Amino acid sequence: MWPDQRIQTLMGIELPIIQAPMAGAGRAELAIAVAEAGGLGSLPCALMSHEQLRSQFGIIRQQTSKPINVNFFCHRQPEWDDERETRWRRALAPYYREFGLDPDAPLTPSNRAPFDEEFCALVEELRPEVVSFHFGLPERQLLDRVLSTGAKVIASATTVDEARWLEAGGCHAIIAQGVEAGGHRGMFRSDDVASQIGTFSLVPLVVDAVKVPVIAAGGVSDGRGIAAAFMLGAAGVQVGTAYLFTPEATISEIHRRALAEGRERETALTNIFTGRPARGFVNRIMRELGPMSAEAPAFPFAGGAVAPLRTASEAEGSGDFMSLWSGQSGGLCKPMPAGELTRHLAKEALELLGRATASRV
Repeated sequence: MWPDQRIQTLMGIELPIIQAPMAGAGRAELAIAVAEAGGLGSLPCALMSHEQLRSQFGIIRQQTSKPINVNFFCHRQPEWDDERETRWRRALAPYYREFGLDPDAPLTPSNRAPFDEEFCALVEELRPEVVSFHFGLPERQLLDRVLSTGAKVIASATTVDEARWLEAGGCHAIIAQGVEAGGHRGMFRSDDVASQIGTFSLVPLVVDAVKVPVIAAGGVSDGRGIAAAFMLGAAGVQVGTAYLFTPEATISEIHRRALAEGRERETALTNIFTGRPARGFVNRIMRELGPMSAEAPAFPFAGGAVAPLRTASEAEGSGDFMSLWSGQSGGLCKPMPAGELTRHLAKEALELLGRATASRV
């Protein structure tokens, strides 16, 4: 028995394990596998068009009736800054010339779609059981419409202040995202990366600060991490990097190789690839321009000028200019199918929690 079953009751799932919604790294197949194994499968929509969301959700509903989480970014789109973009392109120009590219060629701006009226209408139409948000919450009238569908709403907090704000906004559960987590930080009440703390310090602080269930995220890659999260008061966990090792993950072979070398490679927070802090394996562009660069344009515009370098280097089998997202505990992960991984994590955690309970009797 899990010591806290509020997440299972809230979401209608068997296991308190949520597959992190990693934009670009997981689609319908991954969400289906996790859901069928008893966890909460997640569909990341930040890189999807409205039509792609409808199509992917349709595939999910054809293959499982289990609860599904649909995830959205809800950042505020910044104003385009010509001067900052020019400085960024100037910083990248030597790399362009190295690959025989024109530093002044027109670019396709990088974009991440924030939650909007049309996405909200799709939530009302598709009625996912859970809707999660990154970078805060959408504007009130859109959030109220989501809540009116009966969906359970969860969102990421990286500080106690953010957790309290999300609870006041109507979230049914809070994801406490520690600094160990791979991919984008969910921070939205501060831009200060120094304010970010580790999962196993953040979780008990958030548990003590809010009344809703808390989901631990960041550095949770095996049963030990899950058991530790529950011992600190979490009611569930969100697992990301471990699912990148599964065959259902939609990542490049270069990214898979980097993950396989995870015990020997370091990660860092960087804004080079999108303009927001995100954790990934350190590579050439991070070492030489960052990892945090004051020249990088605001999220999500930084990625537009980096994209041609990624394309050129990836064709040579190099990950020097691509975002190789990973949490700090990637070295603990083992390749296996997503459904098997979900069940394995739960079994391992329950055995450890059982031993801990027995030792106290």
